[in-house]
Amino acid sequence: MKAIAYDKFGPATEVLNLQDLEIQKPKQKEVIVKLKYSGVNPSDAKARAGNRPGVLKPDYNLIIPHSDGSGVIEEVGMGLGRSLIGKRVWIRNGQWKRPFGTAAEYITIPIENTVEMPNQMTFQDGATMGIPGLTAAQGVFGSGLVKGQTLLISGGNGAVGHLAVQLAKWGGAKVIATGSLGSSESILKNGADYFFDYSSSNLVSQIIEVVPEGVDRVIEVEFGLNLTWLHQVLKPNGTLAVYGSAKEMNPTIPFGLYLFKAIKIDIFLIYILPRKETEIAINFLHSAFEQRALTPKIDSIFKLEDCARAQNRTLEQGRKGAVLIEI
Repeated sequence: MKAIAYDKFGPATEVLNLQDLEIQKPKQKEVIVKLKYSGVNPSDAKARAGNRPGVLKPDYNLIIPHSDGSGVIEEVGMGLGRSLIGKRVWIRNGQWKRPFGTAAEYITIPIENTVEMPNQMTFQDGATMGIPGLTAAQGVFGSGLVKGQTLLISGGNGAVGHLAVQLAKWGGAKVIATGSLGSSESILKNGADYFFDYSSSNLVSQIIEVVPEGVDRVIEVEFGLNLTWLHQVLKPNGTLAVYGSAKEMNPTIPFGLYLFKAIKIDIFLIYILPRKETEIAINFLHSAFEQRALTPKIDSIFKLEDCARAQNRTLEQGRKGAVLIEI
């Protein structure tokens, strides 16, 4: 099979190479999926670059990157029925704690890492459900239903943010979203009740003006940059749900300001989300999608041999939705 692989850390254009590799035979309760799309995420680019703290070399001798994808089951291993063959699935954790991900024509993977797609879901849609989709669903519904609540979503036009806005609105919440000025129209079109420029010097007062009592929950992509003011807009006993902090990985927390409002800081990582919570998030995603309340946006689609460009695109500002590779 054709695959993109690397054996050392470095710039995408220098270490990612198109190779011919053997398709792995499925083991007990594994399946072979013929991939249609590979979903590319910033975490894939950062892992390939060697940017994870304390990691000095790749975990495996050869790595096929990317954890998200979609395709059709072609072969099953022992312990699985042949009725699975032909099922349309999306992939989660394709390259988490495993050497071979979805930047290839095929992936051999445990059946539990595949999710059967609703009939109307396209392969492009399915390839966005893994990291972006599950992160959005857990961010919005991680503490339960949100009907009647007010949610603040940071980066409301990003790969995760635009899905979170739609899910929160579908869930019956009042939605406030931040983003760049150029993203206002898109964010409001996705269902946000209010949009505010994240760079505004009056951001806190603007939020408090529309929700004087504060917000119930914040879904935050840049924890380190924003924790200095988020306590001002959260209600007492509110929740700060955090899935990222790329621009400031070692922040200083003003603990007293959070303590005396009893604000919960819920840091979650979708790769290690417990199975029960993952299944709940999947159900939210599929239900919203089937009710036509969730429409994933695709920023760009690359060919397999252009994997380096695809990874670099995930790190560029102004990206509007998911980055995919068509296999």
